[in-house]
Amino acid sequence: MSDQTFSNGEKLSPDQQQQLLFMMLVQQHEQIAMMGMGKIKNPVTDKAERELKSAKYAIDTLVMLEKFTEGNLPNELAAYLRQILTNLRLNYADEKKKDGTAGADEEGK
Repeated sequence: MSDQTFSNGEKLSPDQQQQLLFMMLVQQHEQIAMMGMGKIKNPVTDKAERELKSAKYAIDTLVMLEKFTEGNLPNELAAYLRQILTNLRLNYADEKKKDGTAGADEEGK
């Protein structure tokens, strides 16, 4: 892996680089989920679009990541992932409630 350098010239250690990449992966899925819930605009269409199935997929992916990394993450990263998941779950439940389908695993067809 190439050395990552901050704008102030500080270099990241290989471990710090891996942690940064992990956080970026979590953030990508968080953004996908938030777009699916219509909370942020889709950068391609510049519109807030609601597609709860894609939001659920992104959240489920982060849940799987949490499960498979359990006990292997520094405390800060584990707490970061838990915080993101809590926020996404609360937002998702709120969106499902708006549909009158709270608690359902699948969207109504």
